[in-house]
Amino acid sequence: MDNASMKDNASTHGPLAGLKVVEMGQLIAGPFACKTLGDFGADIIKIEPPSTESSLGGDPLRRWRMLKDGTSVWWQVQSRNKRSLALNLKDPEAQEVVRALAREADVLIENFRPGTLEEWGLGPDRLMEINPSLIILRISGYGQTGPYRDRPGFGVVAEAMGGLRHLTAEPGRVPVRVGVSIGDTLASLHGVIGILIALQHRSKTVSEKLPRGEGQVIDVALYEAVFNCMESLLPEYSAFGAVRGPAGSALPGIAPTNAYRCKDDAYALIAGNGDSIFRRLMKLIGRDDLGNDPALADNAGRVARVAELDKAIGDWSIQHSVEEVLTALDDAKVPAGKIYSIADIAADPHYQARGMLENVDMDDGSVLAVPGIVPKLLGTPGSLRTKAPTLGQHSADILGELGYSPESIRAMAAKGVIGGIASGDRS
Repeated sequence: MDNASMKDNASTHGPLAGLKVVEMGQLIAGPFACKTLGDFGADIIKIEPPSTESSLGGDPLRRWRMLKDGTSVWWQVQSRNKRSLALNLKDPEAQEVVRALAREADVLIENFRPGTLEEWGLGPDRLMEINPSLIILRISGYGQTGPYRDRPGFGVVAEAMGGLRHLTAEPGRVPVRVGVSIGDTLASLHGVIGILIALQHRSKTVSEKLPRGEGQVIDVALYEAVFNCMESLLPEYSAFGAVRGPAGSALPGIAPTNAYRCKDDAYALIAGNGDSIFRRLMKLIGRDDLGNDPALADNAGRVARVAELDKAIGDWSIQHSVEEVLTALDDAKVPAGKIYSIADIAADPHYQARGMLENVDMDDGSVLAVPGIVPKLLGTPGSLRTKAPTLGQHSADILGELGYSPESIRAMAAKGVIGGIASGDRS
């Protein structure tokens, strides 16, 4: 999306237009939740530390991974549709600004270590005393209670504790990590679900005493978000004492579904585990003997002979290129696909047709491709309205909306309480 389109969309009211959200997190978990809300019209006020003589300030994500003109290109994904307020949260004046924001906000999102907000006098008890309708999402490694609450928790640790890392390996080899911060993202999405549920509850509790309804605290732990996606692991252990182990590219207990090498050394992912799909797959590869075998008519029978089935499919796939394999499987109506690199994604016409490849015009005149918006609401779609902000870009505007005078804003900037006010905070 170019800048003109962003400007046009700035006046478009998304389904969350009018929802005011204060973001007090950094890096991934809290900011990803805010990005999701912002994509659908919420006003996101992102609080970041101002720059100082010893620190560049801002969310550390601004300088993570590959930089363009000194700023991470990831920043344009994670912080679009947000306004930046550079604020030194350790300063009492800055803490008073947060209270003023909380008084008017609908949602506050934070992903600090438990107890950090309380140390600043900004815990839920204080903020909800100011605004009992406030919804507070707290994302942390282990949650706000329990014996591990004070441990530092990152997504990769949560993925291990939640059971995911135990499964992500070839049998007998070192467990590998998923190549993205999936633990943080899962926690973020659970947090967004919690916010939407809490907003629904709030709308049902409107009264003369609470004209905006009843707020609440949402406690999301990274490891619990991962564990919530572990499907049947716990009941299988409870009922049978079974501990599912790593299975490489296969999915234990479901057959046949695996990655199969092709003639050009690429892999085709083939999911032939439905009963009728299995018969079509066996016909395609010339193995009607297996497709018509009564012992293989259901999943239980196929699981018992999964090695035999994988060999039969692999013997067929290795004779063809991956494109030949996928074309044949598509014609036979067997679910299959290749393993996409980001280069494949960027060139794929389906991604383009679905609006999943957006363009942003950068300040230097270049164009940056960024992911489109998910989920797709046909009646009230989200939009990419503004680029990611520079550090403290909106500090004066936001403080002015809270009633601070230009003189008081300049005074706070001079003391280092806020940044972005003629201070060079342009990272």
